[in-house]
Amino acid sequence: MDRLRLRLPATSANLGPGFDAVAVALDFALEIEAAAAEEFAISATGRDAERCGRLHNNLILEIYKDLLEANGRPIVPLSLQLTNGIPLGMGCGSSAASRLAAIALAAHFGQLNWDTDRVLEEAYALEGHPDNVAACWLGGFVSAVCEGRRVHVARVDPPEEWRAIVALPSEPLATSKARAVLPATYSMEDVVANLQSVAVLGLAFAQARGDLLRLAMNDRIHQPYRATFCPLLPLLLPLVGKDGILGVALSGAGPAVLMVVEGEESLQAASSAIGKVTENRVAAELTICRFSRVGASQATETK
Repeated sequence: MDRLRLRLPATSANLGPGFDAVAVALDFALEIEAAAAEEFAISATGRDAERCGRLHNNLILEIYKDLLEANGRPIVPLSLQLTNGIPLGMGCGSSAASRLAAIALAAHFGQLNWDTDRVLEEAYALEGHPDNVAACWLGGFVSAVCEGRRVHVARVDPPEEWRAIVALPSEPLATSKARAVLPATYSMEDVVANLQSVAVLGLAFAQARGDLLRLAMNDRIHQPYRATFCPLLPLLLPLVGKDGILGVALSGAGPAVLMVVEGEESLQAASSAIGKVTENRVAAELTICRFSRVGASQATETK
């Protein structure tokens, strides 16, 4: 029987002004090894292992079963071995990775023969926005636009020399709570400012223009309203332009904060600066990583 191996990278969406439109893949991931079994079973290690290993109220299993049933396929019980590197509820794309994992499992064990377009359609329908799922599936920096259910994506490879630091607070934040604080309307001034920033953001990643990120990652649409629930953000935003830190933004809906660093040589100084402003104020775990040019991968092994 085939054994399916999946690796789905973490992602950081919005990057400031690109609300529900842009995201970038990071080089830590959710990894799954799956095989058909007589009954469902999960063995989980890594971050949030207890939650990932539950058989009930498990996002991956629920979506997997629903997709097979909706497409007229028998539900094949699976034995899953999960190694999770993506913190749950922190704005690092854990739900996108889980939903794409479920889709990939259903497509494989249900023999659905879905191409990338169909996978992204299904993931967008489940996630409600296309940015994280596109970056997770395709890797790199992506801009996504939707036409009905269909997701159109443009992507570029992030600059090789850039690094990322993700600052994680101790408590997660539900995306629904983060969305609930957003206003129903915005001023023309704020909308135009965001349009200007996001128009430059994609080009900054494509052309390695770190000098533009200070302005390209400015946001007036969601970050000012979410700062109440994301105490790291107001502490870290003033670090832009210092110690090699090119840009700072909430990672997705937060509460984690993403910092773009100009290179390997600046990581120590940047980490030290972060430690100084957060010390005795907000506990922060720092994850130092690269931007991933590789998206989701899957491989089969016959045993």
